[in-house]
Amino acid sequence: MERVLVVTHPEATHHVDRVVGGWFDSSLTERGLRRAAEIAAYVRAAIPRDAEPQLVTSDLLRTRQTADAIGAELGVVPALDADLREKSYGVAGGRPQAWLDERFIPPPAAGDRLGHVEGIDGAETMGRCVARVYAAVARLTQRPAAHRVVVTHGGTAGFVIAAWLRIPAAACGDARFRVPSGSVSVLELDDRYHNRSLVALGVTDLAVGSPG
Repeated sequence: MERVLVVTHPEATHHVDRVVGGWFDSSLTERGLRRAAEIAAYVRAAIPRDAEPQLVTSDLLRTRQTADAIGAELGVVPALDADLREKSYGVAGGRPQAWLDERFIPPPAAGDRLGHVEGIDGAETMGRCVARVYAAVARLTQRPAAHRVVVTHGGTAGFVIAAWLRIPAAACGDARFRVPSGSVSVLELDDRYHNRSLVALGVTDLAVGSPG
């Protein structure tokens, strides 16, 4: 059995300041740091002590802080992968959320949703974000490991899940997984039938034992 735990960073300063995240390098709040410690203990309970887990994280500060807490519990140094970042919102990053809301052009109901340009200078298309996240997951799985931990962002986590389940990238123009901040999702690959399963999505109740 192969297991992947997809962790989303908890509360960061851009959440409480009501500014746009994306590639804006916010840090965890004090509340977020406490939550990161809870997540780390939860992940520790999910992975056997004799395992050699793989731990990979987005390189932004808020995810690095979360991964550092997990790494301290597991005795593993997190590997950084910038392709696990949240979608870039270009010049909107770090600006008030209201600034982005006033200028944002929503995607069409049909057509090239992944290639849609949102009207914000420097922002990624959703297709570009999906492509790099899929590339990160492909790299992640090149090295054999029974237990993997991926630390990322709420929006990106859904694409990590889709990539690992081998859902075609084109489907991400419409399909979404809603993954809350400060949560753990569980993916499994069984070694008999080779089925890939989403066992748990966005677990936030971390007081009930190991995930899944």
